[in-house]
Amino acid sequence: MFEKLFRGRKAEEGGRILAVQNGKVVPLEEVPDPVFSQKVLGEGAAIYPEDGKIYSPVTGIIDSVMDTGHALAIMAKDGAQILIHVGLNTVELQGEGFVTHVTAGQKVYAGDLLLEVDLELLKSKGLSAITPVLLLNKDSFQEVIPFIGVAKAGETVMVQYR
Repeated sequence: MFEKLFRGRKAEEGGRILAVQNGKVVPLEEVPDPVFSQKVLGEGAAIYPEDGKIYSPVTGIIDSVMDTGHALAIMAKDGAQILIHVGLNTVELQGEGFVTHVTAGQKVYAGDLLLEVDLELLKSKGLSAITPVLLLNKDSFQEVIPFIGVAKAGETVMVQYR
């Protein structure tokens, strides 16, 4: 299936999730929400963003986009299931401040623009902009290694897995 979808353009190699935003990457344990910090949904890392643009961390297919625009899931070409959750409690905004650039079923390449969020709006509403990026099917892989430090969207490897 993927070979037909990605013919003519080089897909990312499996085993890595690129940074979805420019900013500081921290361990999930530092996310001030137990669903993420206790890794209930999956393993990964989170990023404190410098700007409101969110890019695809892998080549794959958009599995789902929340109606509110605050989260989306991607099925990577190598089978990794990735969740990007922009901010904490941002579902409460009911889509205010979010612009989605993709739809479910759409193929994307690493570095494609997925979403935009108004970080000033989040701040004015008292909401955290920290963005957890999770490998939902972590049990399908032997090892998941998050990167910690300053990241550049589409370039820095945020999480490696094998």
